[in-house]
Amino acid sequence: MKTVAIVQARMGSTRLPNKVMSLVTGIPLIEILLRRLSLAKSISEIVVATSTNKSDDILVRQVESLGFHVFRGSERDVLDRYYQAAKERDAEVIVRITGDCPLIDPSIVDEVIELLVDSGSDYSSNTNPPTFPDGVDTEAFTMNALEIAHAKASSTPHREHVTPFITESEVFRRTNLRSETDHSQLRWTVDEPADLEVVRDVFEHFAPRQDFSWIEVVRLTEEQPALFYRNQHLARNEGAKLNTGQKLWKRAKRIIPGGNMLLSKRSEMFLPEQWPAYFSKAKGCQVWDLDGRQYTDMSLMGIGTNSLGYGHPEVDEAVRSTVSAGNMSTLNCPEEVYLAEQLIELHPWADMVRLARTGGEANAVAIRIARAAAGKSTVAICGYHGWHDWYLAANLGDDENLAGHLLPGLQPNGVPESLRGTVVPFNYNDINELENLISSRNVGVIMMEVSRSTGPTDNFLHKVRDLATKNGIVLMFDECTSGFRQTFGGLHKMYGVEPDMAMFGKALGNGYAITAVIGRREIMEAAQSSFISSTFWTERIGPTAALKTLEVMENLKSWDVITETGRGITKRWIALANKFQLDMTTNGLAALTSFAFAGKNAQAYKTLITQEMLSRGFLASASVYVCTEHTPAIVDEYFENLEPIFATIKECEGGRDVLSLLRGPISNTGFRRLN
Repeated sequence: MKTVAIVQARMGSTRLPNKVMSLVTGIPLIEILLRRLSLAKSISEIVVATSTNKSDDILVRQVESLGFHVFRGSERDVLDRYYQAAKERDAEVIVRITGDCPLIDPSIVDEVIELLVDSGSDYSSNTNPPTFPDGVDTEAFTMNALEIAHAKASSTPHREHVTPFITESEVFRRTNLRSETDHSQLRWTVDEPADLEVVRDVFEHFAPRQDFSWIEVVRLTEEQPALFYRNQHLARNEGAKLNTGQKLWKRAKRIIPGGNMLLSKRSEMFLPEQWPAYFSKAKGCQVWDLDGRQYTDMSLMGIGTNSLGYGHPEVDEAVRSTVSAGNMSTLNCPEEVYLAEQLIELHPWADMVRLARTGGEANAVAIRIARAAAGKSTVAICGYHGWHDWYLAANLGDDENLAGHLLPGLQPNGVPESLRGTVVPFNYNDINELENLISSRNVGVIMMEVSRSTGPTDNFLHKVRDLATKNGIVLMFDECTSGFRQTFGGLHKMYGVEPDMAMFGKALGNGYAITAVIGRREIMEAAQSSFISSTFWTERIGPTAALKTLEVMENLKSWDVITETGRGITKRWIALANKFQLDMTTNGLAALTSFAFAGKNAQAYKTLITQEMLSRGFLASASVYVCTEHTPAIVDEYFENLEPIFATIKECEGGRDVLSLLRGPISNTGFRRLN
């Protein structure tokens, strides 16, 4: 029988790009692998199966220069790539080898092939279960088995990893080669930088020999175990278990502090080791991950940026027109004037506007203006207001000051000690605490959210307004999150309280970067006595998106739609909790609704919900930021899938171990440094 070894390899590895061309003792890793594999006596021919992606051209040139055949096929559908390669070479038996196994052993390859032929099996390997080191994995199967798998396999995992359809189907006869001693804990594959260092150390030890056996490497692990310490923390076959997003997330954490640009989007905040992490497409309330899997977003909707849903056609078309006409020039864009006028029209108490692009920027701009207008530096804050020094200074001396304002566990490292005492927090609905602050500190500015987890009681906002007026304090409402959720404009309109300044963001541009600071003329003109300026505050896309977003909001009365939907979701959560007798609370604005379980397992339950809903096609946690695309049918489907998970949580409250149900760690709470 013609036995063809097909080595799958490409340059675009998610976790370790270009690894197959990495140098080991000065030689490309793929060359070392092919030379060792060539020593297998049962193989008729070796083919490297790579993708048609241009990035793989360098790999193709290297392999062909060595005299080996190359087949180029689908980058994602690896099963089809294997099938077409095997068909082209008239293979009767196929040996599957991955390009990240330079320590592949020809004697093991021969034994697996011999086992396949002698047993009359459809498939043989040394991995089911594994008893050999990770890195000498070998699979052999008949062309007939590959043809059946190619014709019938339809799921993404079955197409991406070649043999799962064969190993999981009962129609195939399978055999497995076992080692006399279990060495499956040893890791010799190359998926991570630490793996590459270990493999380099091994080859440097045996240099110039490259034909050493796997048994010799086992002896080396016993004689010099320190050579193998660097990758011992990595799990076997991790690459096959992780989705593409998680692979990229692991790669990102090596080159981006924290892994990404926003704490709220870190995978560990949702579902460590399982969360898709990255998206390829988003539309309405649907999101597609890097593997093409589609999810319904019943979670944070871009962290509250898309109350009209992802990719609203009218907003996107307005942005496309702007891009065609030109986004930046030496001259100013007229849209910033039109947007300023509209925001003032929606808030008649305001006279002037400054635009920025992020919420943190808007708050920093507003604080600078307010301090300049007040002539005082001390700010009393209530709520979350961004990452800038002025705000994090609240934690200088006591890093728990912001614990009640969404940032528990945050140390203000890097914030100048000279800012200590310039920002003092107070609790929402505690007017006495604020009065005491004002009487004991020279407060010039009050910065607060109108509402977050709960609304005002006992005319709290009116009393704050009166205190500010009486003491000559600038009152600022941070509406970056709450704006345009429950009214057409700021939430303060619903309570009948007018601040001196207000900040808007999040929903203002429906996914495009735009924020605004509005205020009374006598306050806002203080901006001219300080320096507040930024090049990209003058780009055109943000204001254009905001103008069209406001137009669509007004036509749809979107604030009413999302508020009603959010109230319905909240009621149904409560009904589920009551049905299963679970201790649960809800909070937040109707359109930014959330729930929380009581007790020591609360975070584990939240993680379980995310895990199980993800498997059902939902991005979900314990919060829903509602958008107009969350139709009744979508909400119904969400609750149909959520109810059995609540039933499981009820079982856990009765004694079932919730941790045994989790396929990874519990999600993080608050701020935590990521390694």
